[in-house]
Amino acid sequence: MPALKTIKNIAVIGSGFAGLSAAAYLAKAGCSVEVFEKNEDIGGRARQLHTTNGYFFDMGPSWYWMPDVFEKFFNDFGYKPADFYDLRLLDPEYVIVFGKDDVMEVPASVPALFRLFEGIEKGSSDALKLFLKEAAFKYRVGMNKLVYKPGLSIREFADAELVKGLFRLQVFTSLSTHVRKYFKDPRLIALMEFPALFLGAMPEDTPALYSLMNHAGLKLGTWYPMGGFGKVVEAMKEVAERQGVKFYTEEPVTGFNIRQHKITAVQTAFRQKEFDGVIGAADYHHIEQQLLEPQYRNYSPGYWKGRVMAPSALIYYLGVKKKVKKLKHHNLFFDEDLKVHAQQIYKQPQWPTKPLFYVCCTSKTDSKVAPAGHENIFILMPLAVGLEDNEDTREKYFEMIMNRLEDYCGENISNHLDYKKSYCVSDFKSDYNSFGGNAYGLANTLRQTAILKPSIRNKQVKNLFYAGHLTVPGPGVPPAIISGNVAANQLLNYLHSL
Repeated sequence: MPALKTIKNIAVIGSGFAGLSAAAYLAKAGCSVEVFEKNEDIGGRARQLHTTNGYFFDMGPSWYWMPDVFEKFFNDFGYKPADFYDLRLLDPEYVIVFGKDDVMEVPASVPALFRLFEGIEKGSSDALKLFLKEAAFKYRVGMNKLVYKPGLSIREFADAELVKGLFRLQVFTSLSTHVRKYFKDPRLIALMEFPALFLGAMPEDTPALYSLMNHAGLKLGTWYPMGGFGKVVEAMKEVAERQGVKFYTEEPVTGFNIRQHKITAVQTAFRQKEFDGVIGAADYHHIEQQLLEPQYRNYSPGYWKGRVMAPSALIYYLGVKKKVKKLKHHNLFFDEDLKVHAQQIYKQPQWPTKPLFYVCCTSKTDSKVAPAGHENIFILMPLAVGLEDNEDTREKYFEMIMNRLEDYCGENISNHLDYKKSYCVSDFKSDYNSFGGNAYGLANTLRQTAILKPSIRNKQVKNLFYAGHLTVPGPGVPPAIISGNVAANQLLNYLHSL
């Protein structure tokens, strides 16, 4: 894209991965960019929690999948991830706990993965080869033809390869149906369906297109940036600052001056400043419903009420004064019925009766995230959005989860804590103005895919564009990075048209 004729002043609201990405790309194109963050630290949901007794917790994202997306971001600025952080391939990638003595370790090696499948279900290694071949096709086409599109018109998808491969992409087949064509053993089905939890819908409501996530996880690997996701945030911030981006923390945006359907100035808690364009990388719903007057909104309250949201979460950050032998880096507890828990998230929203949960023990890979001889444990339980939470409820579920975790590990953990903090729906709302207290964004259902997601462009305000997990391409860290890139390009297109 050619350089702008004059330097344009751009405000970016929010410093999560989408905001960091948008800011860096806009500054590279010659804009003067300022990022406004309401919290004390940048990073949005990927902030880190540093305790006074030596623990470093990633507060949100902990799965480093789709490494090619991170590589593309840094390559676009003349760098590579290794210039900023040390990336380690995890092996096993993760374990799935189906019962105390029924544990599946998912290996990083693809040949070992085939052996694992064959040992569980005869003939499934051949089925897995076919499944992953289709998943690789979806990933290649999806990454090259779909996710970097702004989703503003159906004409964006008038591509020969895309049209030719439409049926093979399986947009209208459910992930659940697709997986069951290949596998019968419930443990293999659970392994292949679990990424749907990150996409925010039940497997039967998630398009089979998203089996591309199986390619991302099983073929491209599960990685860990030493020092945690906070190192990725620091790296992206450094890239942005090298382009000239300025960051203002603890400075929430409170409103806009709008004239002739264009933002002319941004109001924060401390100042009012003129800008030529704005990227809304904070919560889309908050910007729409709280910062804009009704005549400047894309959508009504009723529209937002009708959205299918990805889950919220109940999270515990635990410092443990000893090593816990049986835990791996990533541990998925599927020792209860996935379908029942999913229904209590999506169909009849309520606090779950027998929840599944996830345990991340980063100290298994990274000794610096906890004092010597200690463990850093992060526990996450997916939860319906919009629920009321309080300390009594958090403690009830802590006891429930710890009883199962300790039973699996065969040792007491609760009596060896020297740090404990919980985080839930109300915290997502207060810290991120999160719609419904969601943790991930919109569910990737068929009716909320591509052009059916909330528009990346404000249709009433010409120089306001959105980025993040409530617009294209969707939830997750790599999609957020892509969203920032796409939103930046759309704003640049507008500026070039002036």
